[in-house]
Amino acid sequence: MTWTKGGSPLFDDGDRPSVGAVEPTDAVVVADTGDAEASDNGSANTGYRGPSPDVPSDGAAELAVVTHTGAATASSGGVANSGYIAKLTVIQPHVPRAPAPWPHQVGVLPPTATAFQERPSADALRAIPPGSSVILTGTGGVGKTQLAASLARSAWESSRIDVLVWITAGNRAAVISAYAQAAAEILGISPTDLEHAARAFLSWLEPKRGAQLCRWLIILDGLADPSDMRGLWPPSNPHGTTVVTTQRRDAALAGQGRQFADVGLFTCGEALSYLTEFLAIHDRIEHPDQLAELTTDLGHLPLALSQAAAYVVDAAMSLSDYRSILKERATELRDVLPDPSALPDDQDTTAAAAWSLSIERADLLRPAGLARPMLQLASTLDGSGIPISVLTSKPALTYLADSRAIISGSRPPLTEVSATDALGAVRSLHRLNLVDHNRSDACQTVHTHQLIQRATREALPPEARTKLASAASDSLAASWPDIDRNTRMDQALRANAETLLQVAGDKLFNPYPHVILFRLGRSLGEAGQVDLAISHFRDVAATSERINGHLHPLALAARGNLAAWFGESGAHTEAVTELESIRISQSHLLGANHPHTLTSRFNLGIFRGRSGDYLGAVKELRSLLPDQMLTWGEYHRETLFTRHELARWTGRAGDIAAAIDNLQSLAVDQEHALGPTDPDTLFTEHDLACWKGQAGQPVLAAKSLATLRISLTDVLGADHPRTLTLRGDLARWRAKAGNPAGAVRDLRRLLSDRERILGPSHPSTLTTRNDLASWIGEAGDPAGAVREFSSLIPDLEKVLGPGNIVTLTARDNQITWRARSGEILGTDRESSRLLLDMADFLGSTHPTTLTARHNNADRQGASGDAAGAAVSFRILLIDFERNLGVDHPSTEVCRRGLAYWESRLRGGGR
Repeated sequence: MTWTKGGSPLFDDGDRPSVGAVEPTDAVVVADTGDAEASDNGSANTGYRGPSPDVPSDGAAELAVVTHTGAATASSGGVANSGYIAKLTVIQPHVPRAPAPWPHQVGVLPPTATAFQERPSADALRAIPPGSSVILTGTGGVGKTQLAASLARSAWESSRIDVLVWITAGNRAAVISAYAQAAAEILGISPTDLEHAARAFLSWLEPKRGAQLCRWLIILDGLADPSDMRGLWPPSNPHGTTVVTTQRRDAALAGQGRQFADVGLFTCGEALSYLTEFLAIHDRIEHPDQLAELTTDLGHLPLALSQAAAYVVDAAMSLSDYRSILKERATELRDVLPDPSALPDDQDTTAAAAWSLSIERADLLRPAGLARPMLQLASTLDGSGIPISVLTSKPALTYLADSRAIISGSRPPLTEVSATDALGAVRSLHRLNLVDHNRSDACQTVHTHQLIQRATREALPPEARTKLASAASDSLAASWPDIDRNTRMDQALRANAETLLQVAGDKLFNPYPHVILFRLGRSLGEAGQVDLAISHFRDVAATSERINGHLHPLALAARGNLAAWFGESGAHTEAVTELESIRISQSHLLGANHPHTLTSRFNLGIFRGRSGDYLGAVKELRSLLPDQMLTWGEYHRETLFTRHELARWTGRAGDIAAAIDNLQSLAVDQEHALGPTDPDTLFTEHDLACWKGQAGQPVLAAKSLATLRISLTDVLGADHPRTLTLRGDLARWRAKAGNPAGAVRDLRRLLSDRERILGPSHPSTLTTRNDLASWIGEAGDPAGAVREFSSLIPDLEKVLGPGNIVTLTARDNQITWRARSGEILGTDRESSRLLLDMADFLGSTHPTTLTARHNNADRQGASGDAAGAAVSFRILLIDFERNLGVDHPSTEVCRRGLAYWESRLRGGGR
């Protein structure tokens, strides 16, 4: 009575091939591979993003998503109100692409600066041999980015490289997103899970024997914190070159053969040449003495010189007149800021005066009075790329209008500011070299230097900075779509939110946590960066509790997010404990039907099920459903979603007939409320087919899934994760209908597609390998199954961890197939070690542990110890009845196993 569990999560896979059974049985065995994936593919948004129920999820991004938007939008005060009202939305599928042919460029190089100077450091960079790793370091404004871009263009135009990747490395999330984009473009791997796509790209960069030679150049521009690169450095490769620009010189940057190259100020000759060329382009010829004196005034700082040159051209001013007003402004600044350390990056007051004059000039251009507040908004965001939609959003327009009104002394604003006005302000800043507006980019991104950003922010009084942080947060929130598609826009919004959080700090909690904090965390998790989502919400919860108290509704909401994402990482039991505590507090403070409380109750039900407490999940969701109907209505997506989850856990708890009835009723209601081709409706049909197969109708399940595959492909695409999941289930039920060899063929094709789309190390790919290994054995090749599991288990331990349920299940499967192939020696010892590990990681009565104990007892009998098997089954039956119930299908199979070995014992078995 032994069974093998494959890795498809969210569905009890006791109906996997009956491996090692002494006699065939037609009993329905419900074991738990269920949440076996590394992430089980739910996620926590402002609460929990649950996968579509019952269907074996595959760890890739799911379609059914609880986004909890509702009231959690940017309010006038920038506060996430009572919100997180669950609203089911659909993630649009990633459009698959074929790997790009070489040569290929990923990322957008910054435009070449007007009158760019070829400096000796640029020649030295071009001379570095392949295989080098160079750190360009220097203070702000010296031109590191331009030097790196010059190197990239030179290598590209001279055909010295096959692949060029330009990365804005402002934070760790930005680097991971850029690597994932490279994996999508170069390897054709879906960026659905950014972490896994990034690892696939780094793996591809490693030198491999027999692989096609690829000469690559990766530039990481503007690295702010060396610790962000932990585990993300491009590997050493004799044909690959890495260049990093940064103001840092930390010891962490050294090592691994990396070399430092200092980038300093312009020399006298370079500064003079730059000003001369810039002015000549605009038909200006100045006396060499005036040029030399201005370069001296500005300390030969390239960025300051660019400001001065743009100013004199735009204002049609002589250098002599400009130097006079520059001197006056510098004197004013020295009076206001007598301490030089008050200026960023050790700039002197003359350079600061240049910024001040340029901003003042831009503010005079039409539309007058908007350039300065526009630069203030930009100063809080990611200077390497701010989508223009953020700066022209409604909250941004309100901030511009209010700021102009304050300056003019008219309150309230006499005239509104339009998006066209805001764009005009950006173009004014562009004219004065304060920003660069890339209109050819898909997001029309605005770039500005960190030095300008700091100078702009630090010129504001504290109260103005608080208002600015709120306006920037509202602008980001208003521009962020409800649905993340993992496009460059989503990546840019995450990078901007990360920068805002670094710049604003506690101001984003004034007076309460801003909605952007929750939106950022949700986006990180949905992009596959679960560890970063956990870290983010841990910080948000701690700060909120420090400022607002641990029982504030939004502090509790942050804790709820943290608990759900922590559970998403595999810590299901810990998530249950924390969510129970949060639910009690929310019920007391807000009421049992408050949206926050409903979200926590839903999450609690999900993670009870994932932790193995199926009956607890059913009880929790059953009590939740009428309250959701009262709050949101019978046909709200969130209510329907809970009905789906309730059916799932009802089936897991052993009542398969009720699960089928509930799903049939749900499908009718979804078709009426959502339509027959809505993804949620199709997911229910998918689940329904699987449960019918579970009920002993594998032919019907296979037929239904074959038809559904056509519909799902039409709606989501052939390469969407849910379509791939259906293909795995289709292979499974075809095999259960009598064609295991066909399942092996289908799963090999599926594995190839998963490796192409998700990469070889993605949990879904590993899960497919687990299923494939089981069916190879069931198709008559037990030794082949052992070989597959021997190769798979180290990869599972590396990617998912030794305590993950998939890893533990694969170990159990390997032991069983070893016994089936005749490798008896050592299996007892391995079984004992596995059961200890399962008890340690999952608990001795977790359904997966019970399954392994069942398998172990059967192997014990098959080895000739019928008496020992009977004793083991007697003990096991007590635990099955206590934890799953006397009528659960798995309990019945255990009962028959006991009867079988007792009969063998009575018949003379040892």
